Amino acid sequence: MYYLGRAIVWIAFHIAFRIRTEGKENIPEGAVIYASNHRTNADPPLVAITSKGELCFMAKEELFHNKFFGALIRSLGAFPVSRGSGDMEVIDKAVNNLKDGKSLMIFPEGTRSKDGKVQKGHSGAALIAARTGKLIVPVGICFGEKLKFRTKITVKFGKPVDPAEYVEISDTPKTRNLVKIKKRYMQEIKLLVEGQPDEKIINQEEENA
Repeated sequence: MYYLGRAIVWIAFHIAFRIRTEGKENIPEGAVIYASNHRTNADPPLVAITSKGELCFMAKEELFHNKFFGALIRSLGAFPVSRGSGDMEVIDKAVNNLKDGKSLMIFPEGTRSKDGKVQKGHSGAALIAARTGKLIVPVGICFGEKLKFRTKITVKFGKPVDPAEYVEISDTPKTRNLVKIKKRYMQEIKLLVEGQPDEKIINQEEENA
């Protein structure tokens, strides 16, 4: 079902947009964590059709209220997350999916960027990586001010971040080490999207750790 849905979306998105990829050779074999910037509701399908293997991702429950869009993202591995539900329950589900061989897509900013710039990130991807040992592949989704018909879109994949370089892989990693992982992948996403790291974002990451 996943690959059928992916094929259908691949065709539809390539009709709607002009899509190209960069750095796909950076994606290792096996399950990984894709950490991407977030601009529109089209981001999950864009990453799904340009990445490797089967993946899953968390999506707010409200996105499933639209039957068509809900069916679309479910076919691409989405699972709903209710606002106010326990964070660890969601983390556990993501960890189990990775252990089952499915890659995970996550948007560390937590919400869509209104101006296209990379915002401060959260450490969910770092925690999941620290618990599973899976590599984090930074992703940059790049296009102009607005997404419209035949927009040129470039999906960039950066070199993987290895959590083992920062933390001992376990179910209870130290918070300060998670901050180091988060800082690294947010810098990499920033570099892919905007071409250079932003010291203001880096400082915000440290202040909000």
